[in-house]
Amino acid sequence: MSVNRDDFVETNHLAFALPPDMLSLESGRKLGPVTLAYETYGRLNDERSNAILVCHALSGDAHAAGYHQGDKDPGWWDALIGPGKAFDTDRFFVICSNVVGGCKGSTGPSSINPETGKPYALDFPFITVGDMVNAQRHLVDHLGIERLLAVVGGSMGGMQVLQWVSAYPEQLRSAIPIATALKHSPQQIAFNEVVRQSIMGDPDWRKGDYYGHGQPRNGLSVARMIGHITYMSDSSMETKFSRRLKNEGYGFSMENDFEVEGYLRYRGDSFVKRFDANSYLYITKAMDYFDLSGDSFLPGKQHVNAKFLIISFTSDWLYPSSQSMDIVRALKKRRIAATYCELKSTWGHDAFLVEVEEETRLIKNFLRSLPAAPPELHGASPGSPNHEIAVENKESRRAS
Repeated sequence: MSVNRDDFVETNHLAFALPPDMLSLESGRKLGPVTLAYETYGRLNDERSNAILVCHALSGDAHAAGYHQGDKDPGWWDALIGPGKAFDTDRFFVICSNVVGGCKGSTGPSSINPETGKPYALDFPFITVGDMVNAQRHLVDHLGIERLLAVVGGSMGGMQVLQWVSAYPEQLRSAIPIATALKHSPQQIAFNEVVRQSIMGDPDWRKGDYYGHGQPRNGLSVARMIGHITYMSDSSMETKFSRRLKNEGYGFSMENDFEVEGYLRYRGDSFVKRFDANSYLYITKAMDYFDLSGDSFLPGKQHVNAKFLIISFTSDWLYPSSQSMDIVRALKKRRIAATYCELKSTWGHDAFLVEVEEETRLIKNFLRSLPAAPPELHGASPGSPNHEIAVENKESRRAS
């Protein structure tokens, strides 16, 4: 089905890894049964060759496009998924699933532990981006898709894209990692540790066993406020808020004087209502563990026929363009076909969600450039002269 305003979408659920055939995790532990929440948009063609997997960021979910019945707002990437959009649902079959460890329908810390009949809480095993992708592969297999046309995502979603290439290169024809990195820098780990400590320092966290008592509201709210600051840029905050006051003058109290203060508190309070604190802890830890630097990205002589489109943004200081260039250099070293585009934007890390016009143009052209039929695994060598790195710098029309 296409994604139209009047066509409500529904979330589906896949259950797998039933004991004793549980999901083996990188930590050495096993998890099962596992449920993945997912949504699909468009139709899978007879050849099953038009499927695109969309991977969400830290606080995202399976609801990437369209409207659920009763919702006022569409899915988190609705601007790019739908008829005539970047991921044209009249042409492509788009899939998005909530990651394992999440809290929006997929198995995570808030899920019931079958051994105790209570929420897992901190008994939930630590997960990695690799585990998230392994779970997604079960979903892709369930849908009968042998090879994805593309895997795409921004931020943590981009990490999943890179993990797909590293773990299952033969199962995708193209990859679009956006505003992401091969590994977290010490600064990125530091920000995640601060948000984790804000949650765990809240007395209502109860060492993770808060289910039935209520969320650690203050800690989770502050964590989201910190995170939201890193998603914006100084320029976008100046444009949106500057030093504007909520009232005519200073209140000379600890109440909100500035508009930016009220906005951050609003974002924090809203987040508490929709996201589980323990999932936030587990997912940020998984992002910090992620490391595909060096030979771990494409170990040995692993054959990769996938084409790449790598996108970054000039004002993104959380995942700066230098980290996207690290990806480009890794691909160039292996002579893998790739196009790199740095878009001029003032929106900071949030740019991957709002720079719709330029992303749409780039993605549409990239998908059109893919060969009509998938190359055979014994076809063109990654070392052939046609596998080059193209680098672009584009000014976004939405730069203010």
